[in-house]
Amino acid sequence: MTGPAYGLVCLTTGPEIRFRTITLTRYRALPPAQRYGTLLDLYADNVARVSRAADYCAARGIRLYRLSSSLFPMLDLDGDDTGAQVLAHLAPQLREVGQAFQDRGIRVLMHPEQFIVLNSDRPEVRESSLRAITTHAQVMDALDLTRSTWNLLLLHGGKGGRAQELQAIIPDLPDAVRLRLGLENDERAYSPRDLLPVCEATGTPLIFDAHHHVVHDRLPDQEDPSVREWVLAARRTWSPPEWQVVHLSNGLDGPQDRRHSWLIDQVPSAYHDVPWIEVEAKGKEEALVALGACPPALTA
Repeated sequence: MTGPAYGLVCLTTGPEIRFRTITLTRYRALPPAQRYGTLLDLYADNVARVSRAADYCAARGIRLYRLSSSLFPMLDLDGDDTGAQVLAHLAPQLREVGQAFQDRGIRVLMHPEQFIVLNSDRPEVRESSLRAITTHAQVMDALDLTRSTWNLLLLHGGKGGRAQELQAIIPDLPDAVRLRLGLENDERAYSPRDLLPVCEATGTPLIFDAHHHVVHDRLPDQEDPSVREWVLAARRTWSPPEWQVVHLSNGLDGPQDRRHSWLIDQVPSAYHDVPWIEVEAKGKEEALVALGACPPALTA
């Protein structure tokens, strides 16, 4: 590899890969007899859009793609398996889309929503979180993506002050989740220092985010020497180390701003030898173009 592979996150600012959704309120207002057909139309359309995402990335030389975690709304509803039935019906199309990414050498990741808190102190939250993360793994299985951290399923640490509880939970997760799982530091609850022992004890890779680290530790910028220290510490949790993924973002109004900027103005020098860099910028593919990671807009 001659340079880092920069990753595109989910939706784009253009019309090419914009996914459809439905709210829970609207779904529940539908007559039960209409729910299957409604989800089938929505799911099938989103599967087709994911296929276009594979074409989009391949045309631009993008080798890392974060799949939206909202592709299949209502899939994790407790007591309602309509979504699961629809997903099973679309199994051939899903396998074909997953193969399209693999044939093009594009690594696919998922980063589920913040409400997934496996180590919550509330049993009902732990239960719903496990159901949700298992559903995301089900989607990756349906796409026939390997059960390894090559196809990462990424979470934050969850409930603050409960690292030991998180460490205890991970070994008992379903294989479809556990074998893909990675943990990322955040701005408030879990620094890389908090997560590293959990990752080392459970064989879970640490995804280091320099922006989160700077905000959490109130550092002047991403050139702080500790950024390089954590890049290397995180790399030791990856097997193989060549699969290491880090996150790249800049604060909108300075290093301490939690909000992401439109483009990437500064890439930390500590990232110079990181093989896979997922770009979290509001401009998405425009940010990748500015980084020189892909050519200007092409016809999709």
